[in-house]
Amino acid sequence: MKTFLLPVDFSPVTADVIESALSFARAFAGRVALLHVVQPPYIASARSALPPEAIAEAVAVAEEEAERKLAAHARTFARAGIECSVRMLSGRPVPLILKEAKRARADFIIMGSHGHGRIYDLLVGSTASGVIKQATCGVILLPPEDKAYE
Repeated sequence: MKTFLLPVDFSPVTADVIESALSFARAFAGRVALLHVVQPPYIASARSALPPEAIAEAVAVAEEEAERKLAAHARTFARAGIECSVRMLSGRPVPLILKEAKRARADFIIMGSHGHGRIYDLLVGSTASGVIKQATCGVILLPPEDKAYE
């Protein structure tokens, strides 16, 4: 039985990630580990920092919304008869995705790419790129919808 880790961010590519994971899990009689990483707000300087209460509230709202969406995706797998676990973590995505892949003993990570472009990735960084470079298991990367068939 293969284990597929699905880090999802609820962007438009998430639907493709879910569909692909369904196909892979069916083909390999596999199981799925859904993961969402909540990123706390980035603070560039102390002068522009939000009060701690506002940050905590923003994170709490993001976590509540993520729980609701993760539960809906988990039901999709349950209806298909595929074992699915759900985890939500808070912090930097790349190290947490890699840590979760090891914890779940994932054979593959299936994730989407946003396709922002090289300048964006250079300045901001790419989660997909970081995972590909450091993963110790296979990574299946899905292109953004608008680039999938170019």
